[in-house]
Amino acid sequence: MTIANNISLLPYNTFGIDVRAKVVAEYSSVTELTELLQRYRGERLLAVGEGSNLLFTGDFDGVVLVSRMCRAKALKETETEVWIEAESGLKLDELIAQLVDMNLTGMENLSYIPGTVGASAVQNVGAYGVEVKDVIEQVETVEVATSRTRVFTNKECHYGYRDSVFKNDLQGQYIVTKVVYRLQKGGELHTNYGGLKDIQAQTAQEVRDAVIAIRRTKLPEVGELGSAGSFFKNPIVPTAQANELLQRYPAMPHYVVEDGIKIPAAWLIEQCGWKGKGLGGAEVYEKQPLVIVNRQHATASDIMHLAQAIVDSVNDTFGINIYPEVNYI
Repeated sequence: MTIANNISLLPYNTFGIDVRAKVVAEYSSVTELTELLQRYRGERLLAVGEGSNLLFTGDFDGVVLVSRMCRAKALKETETEVWIEAESGLKLDELIAQLVDMNLTGMENLSYIPGTVGASAVQNVGAYGVEVKDVIEQVETVEVATSRTRVFTNKECHYGYRDSVFKNDLQGQYIVTKVVYRLQKGGELHTNYGGLKDIQAQTAQEVRDAVIAIRRTKLPEVGELGSAGSFFKNPIVPTAQANELLQRYPAMPHYVVEDGIKIPAAWLIEQCGWKGKGLGGAEVYEKQPLVIVNRQHATASDIMHLAQAIVDSVNDTFGINIYPEVNYI
C-alpha cells in the first residue's frame, strides 16, 4: 500500500490534465483496499484504473484509489472452455495477450484498448463487434459502505452499450476487485465488422495482430499525445430516422442493432467538418474524428467546450444527439 497527499494526477489520466488530488492511495490486495475504505470513510472516493476514460475537470478534493492487483489465473476448464480470473489492476491488453498465447478466444477483438480489467467491466468496453460483457461470467467487488465482498453475475451487472449497473444505480457504491471470464478453446473468430472484414484470420493471434495494426493507424499512442480514446458513443437511432437520413446521405455507414440503427459517431463528426480542427489546446484527431486530443497543453475547459461544440454541430446537421463516452470528474 502506498499513500501520497496533495499529488498531481498527471500519471493517473491519459488526457494529460495536470490537476491535483487530496490523496492518492494504491493498494495491492483486497485486505489493503478494505483498510483504505475504513481509513477514509466519509471522504469523497474515486476508484480509477489507468484513467483512460476520465476527464478531470479540476482538482479532486478526495481520495483516488488505484488498484495494483495484477494477477490472473485459470479457475477451471472443460474440453471447450476455460474460466480465467483476473484482478482489477491488470492491464486489459496484457491479459488479452496472455489469453491469445493460450489460444483462448473471445477477447482478441478488444486488443490494444487502454485501461484495466476492473475498468473494462464497469465500462463494458467494446470494439469490432465484440463487447467484454460477451465473455464476463461474474464480477467480484467490495462494497464501499460496508467493506463486504459481493459477487455480481453477468445478468446482475445489467450490461448495455458502454454501460453497466456500476455506472448507474450503483455508481460509486462498489469497487471491482476481480473479474471472471469464460473463454473458448480455439472458438469462433469474429471478423465480420469494420476493417476486420478484409482479413483472412485463422487464429486469435492473427485477429489480435490485425486489430492492433488498425488501431495504431487511427488512434494516438497513449503517452505520446493526450487523449481518452474514443470520446463519444456511437448513437443508436430509430429505424425510421435512419431511413430518412439514408435518403439524404446514401453512403452513410450504419449497422442494425437490437434497439435500432447504430451510426458511427466518427462519420457524423467528420461530415460536420471537425476532423483536425480544435478549440484552445484541444483538437479533433486528424486520423480519427471520434478522438479528442490534448494537442497544446489543453485544459479540461478546452476539451469540454470542443466536445459541446461537436455535439451541437451534429445535432444541428443530423438531428442526432451524441453523448460522451468519457466520464467527467
